[in-house]
Amino acid sequence: MHTLSPHTLPVSELNAAIQHKGYGVISAASVAQWAGCSLDALHALSPDWDNMPPDNYLKDGGRYRRRRHSSFVFENGALHQVAHRAHWQSLDYNALHGGMERWFEPMLDSTVASTAWNQLLIALAHTASQVRGTPNTKWCIEAHQFRIDTTDGIGRPTPEGAHRDGVDFVAVFMVNRSHIKGGETRVFEANGPQGERFTLSEPWSLMLLDDTRVIHESTPIQPLAEGGHRDTLVLTCRADKFQDAEPSA
Repeated sequence: MHTLSPHTLPVSELNAAIQHKGYGVISAASVAQWAGCSLDALHALSPDWDNMPPDNYLKDGGRYRRRRHSSFVFENGALHQVAHRAHWQSLDYNALHGGMERWFEPMLDSTVASTAWNQLLIALAHTASQVRGTPNTKWCIEAHQFRIDTTDGIGRPTPEGAHRDGVDFVAVFMVNRSHIKGGETRVFEANGPQGERFTLSEPWSLMLLDDTRVIHESTPIQPLAEGGHRDTLVLTCRADKFQDAEPSA
């Protein structure tokens, strides 16, 4: 099938693109360069998307999403995982699933312990500081492993529709696409008319967004053969503190 490929940038132009238009896309080879690891090390993480537990919080009644979630802090040049915590968003940012604590299964210890995993998160924190011009910022990073499948015919990567996440930056890594059509990425200015659409398809390519400036979504997927699915890693990066439910929530 014909799909519209994204315009990919060299690593040296990524920060400027985010500052200029709010997002940028880099290839898998550039992701390896950006993170300071090998492409083989990134691909070695991909099997961790198999056999993930289901997302039991889907309000549309779907069974198409599997996921894991863990949280990390980068501060004073060091990255560490924090105690397992709920994922929470306000209704302002997620009208479908906001306003409730969602306790997903944590990421596997073997994933979190891998060198490549740590290098990805540290690269994101460094880029966030460079784009914001704030070298000493504490960055709170939530990691979401997603598998959207087509068991019931349609899978929805973003059932909440076009949205912002309520953070500073969102990194979307395309881990794998298998036997599907659809899943087109759409990025729009939050306060303007400009937008772009393309399909992320290269394993371990990256779209990095300034969540304060753009809105994003991915269109539903449909199977081309049995077992069709779409695997992504989404890292959100927020300055100073995580999104947590207010005491009154």
